[in-house]
Amino acid sequence: MPARSPYLPYLLIAPSILFLAVFFLWPFAQTVVMAFTVDGQTSTGNFARMAADLNFWPAMGNTFALVIVVVPLQVALALTMAVMIQKMTTGRDIVLWIWTIPLGISDLAAGLAWLAILSNNGYFNTVLFHLGIISGPTGWLSYETPLTLFFAVVVAEVWRATALVFVILVAGLQLIPKEYAEAAEVFGASPWQRFRHVTLPLLKPSLQSALILRTVLAFEVFAVAYALGGRNIPILVGEAYTWMNANQNTGVAAAYAGVVLLVSLASTIVWLRVIRVRREHLP
Repeated sequence: MPARSPYLPYLLIAPSILFLAVFFLWPFAQTVVMAFTVDGQTSTGNFARMAADLNFWPAMGNTFALVIVVVPLQVALALTMAVMIQKMTTGRDIVLWIWTIPLGISDLAAGLAWLAILSNNGYFNTVLFHLGIISGPTGWLSYETPLTLFFAVVVAEVWRATALVFVILVAGLQLIPKEYAEAAEVFGASPWQRFRHVTLPLLKPSLQSALILRTVLAFEVFAVAYALGGRNIPILVGEAYTWMNANQNTGVAAAYAGVVLLVSLASTIVWLRVIRVRREHLP
């Protein structure tokens, strides 16, 4: 039997490394250079101009508010759904399929769908009108109604992206041996005690992955918010888009992108420290 080449593992991962280098590392390096370049010279002027932008702090506040509200809602809802699907004996596959449908819908398509529901002449207002709750078209997505606009983005994001967390948690639950819960039941543990002291600790690796992924993606939310409110609800990625396209200023746009990267990395470090996965938590 011929000896295996010592270079084979490197050859196998070479396509992945090339892909990352071309589509991530190179654009990342370009973004860093643009963020710290003003009129051909190295400078932090783009960050100063970004911080002086009237929409910077509102965008920062709205983005963090969305993350703080959306991520816990999605994780709680996905965890409930995952436990429910685990308990089902009939119709499990069809329910699983229905709940994961939003995974096949793009961010922009989801935003446009909810825009059709919540616009002045949308389905929501039509139902309220026929119920006699409102007397005519009512605006929920304007700058005059920031709370309802924010709530609309939250609802759309929860509907669109909870399925991603759900799939991760369902996979995690499948890896937990049933013998643990059965042993706890034998010793008289209630369903809540089995969930809290057996299922939840063993689900930590999946919870950690889901929280990191969803938090990072929540900081990058754009299409849903832009479709529903445009610039009526400024967010960090939306401001980067505006500076890149409307203002034709790649430097400030790159500075906004750098802020998004930094807060995403910081959130990842926080989740890695808050939810520490030890060997005993691995199924």
